[in-house]
Amino acid sequence: MRRAVHVPYTVEQDEDGAWSAHAQLRPGVGAHGEGGDAEAAVADLREALEGLIAEFGVPDELTVTVDVA
Repeated sequence: MRRAVHVPYTVEQDEDGAWSAHAQLRPGVGAHGEGGDAEAAVADLREALEGLIAEFGVPDELTVTVDVA
């Protein structure tokens, strides 16, 4: 069984060309990721969110789906 948590996020590129991704897990608890391209920034953000979810759990406001394989 696998759980998927859907967290809304934004991706931006700054004037120097660096990419960043941001997400709010719950009020006061957010995560950021950085990378050389948008995909790398999102991957970095995903790692940060996985750590936060492991520490704080999934907020009730987010959607959780369960895949049964």
